[in-house]
Amino acid sequence: MKAIVCDKYGSPDVLELKEIKKPFPTENQVLVKVHSASLNFGNLVLLTGKPFLARFAFGLTRPKYSIPGGDIAGTVEAVGKDVKLFKVGDEVFGDLSGCGWGGFAEYVTVPEYAIALKPNSISFEEAAATPMAGVTALQGLRDKGKIKSGHKVLIYGASGGVGTFAVQIAKSFGAEVTGVCSTRNVEILRSIGADHIIDYKKECFAQHKECYDLVLGVNGSNSISAYKRVLKPNGKFVHVGGSEFQLYQTLLLGPFISMTGSKKISSLLQRANQKDLNDVKELLETQKIKPIIDKRFKLSEITEAFNYFQEGHAQGKVVITL
Repeated sequence: MKAIVCDKYGSPDVLELKEIKKPFPTENQVLVKVHSASLNFGNLVLLTGKPFLARFAFGLTRPKYSIPGGDIAGTVEAVGKDVKLFKVGDEVFGDLSGCGWGGFAEYVTVPEYAIALKPNSISFEEAAATPMAGVTALQGLRDKGKIKSGHKVLIYGASGGVGTFAVQIAKSFGAEVTGVCSTRNVEILRSIGADHIIDYKKECFAQHKECYDLVLGVNGSNSISAYKRVLKPNGKFVHVGGSEFQLYQTLLLGPFISMTGSKKISSLLQRANQKDLNDVKELLETQKIKPIIDKRFKLSEITEAFNYFQEGHAQGKVVITL
């Protein structure tokens, strides 16, 4: 089978399309014929080895996982003898970041707990665009942010993969949502239901008089003090992604700010799990969320896909088709 192989950290140029042996499922595994996959920030970390702290999970000197790719959607081709949840022919989707990655390939073996049945109402491309970004948004808002109906929520970086899901999921909880994005992405946020939009090219969110119950930092390089300034008393800031500066400020200053005042600062480490994936599936089936796909690339165009993705201006998700 064809697969993308990464044997060393570096730029997208280190990625190679190779012919390798097709895997075979063990007793508790499912063999999936991959139809679509998608790019996430975790794929970029696995490629570059940055930030350096990530190497303690991904391999200090070289990638522990030679085939990148977390999000997939495809068809079950074979199942191990102990698999109970899936059968040959099922259409499935899932996030492989917690079980060895390997999604940028024609076939991949996965534990049955890493996938869910794909909603019939969406395409394989839409399904592949959803798992990691959708679950990240859900965990950030619901689990870390404790979102409630009527909350005022600010999402910084609202037009990217996680951000577009976060806007829609926050609306599904009954929140009043303000999205921060650049001028070119304003219409996208309007189309997915944002109540208010701040164009960071024209104005600074921290200079607004509005305060929020919950701020989700999906992207950007703002200081923690800027986010703290727009939080209500007892408000929460959840760091999901962005610059290393923003991450380290959250990790180093967040606990002190949280202990010495009513405002809470925390960082989310997304963890793939089947229950949350099924919760996201339900949101898809009830049309409370829809994946926003920016560009599609072939597996042979993986270098171009990564180069585009790491520019940081994708409107929604970047999808790989096989």
